[in-house]
Amino acid sequence: MDLRKLKKLIDLVEESGIAELELTEGEEKVKISRQLMNQAAPMTHYIQAPQQAAPQFQMAAPSDLNTSETKPVAEKIDGHAVNSPMVGTFYRSPSPDAKAFVDVGSKVTKGDTLCIIEAMKLLNEIEADATGTIKKILVENGQPVEYGETLFIIG
Repeated sequence: MDLRKLKKLIDLVEESGIAELELTEGEEKVKISRQLMNQAAPMTHYIQAPQQAAPQFQMAAPSDLNTSETKPVAEKIDGHAVNSPMVGTFYRSPSPDAKAFVDVGSKVTKGDTLCIIEAMKLLNEIEADATGTIKKILVENGQPVEYGETLFIIG
């Protein structure tokens, strides 16, 4: 299917407000769907391509390790963690020149927009799933995030 035609179909779905469009043209089949704000996020399944075996490394003997270096200790999270529901790019505001949705110390209620995650050119608003105060923002603006990565701590 022509890339320009596919782009027009995506634009049509966005502008019309429909949730899903499926088109079959000969042997080619295209299904375009989008998440509506009042619906739960769709389940996304990723199939990982086979990877080559990683090179094997030998562990250094404990006596070979420099004991003067200390490893960072994982910080204990005290409060409710808001995790990313998808892979994408994290944005704190709706546009580069706009004010951030929330800052540390902001009071939020369940359903308030905390940030936007851009995935495949779609902007997804991430809402608070608890009421409280933003204690910590763990991701920088414009940073890529992984599924399940902690974004905010609400206390």
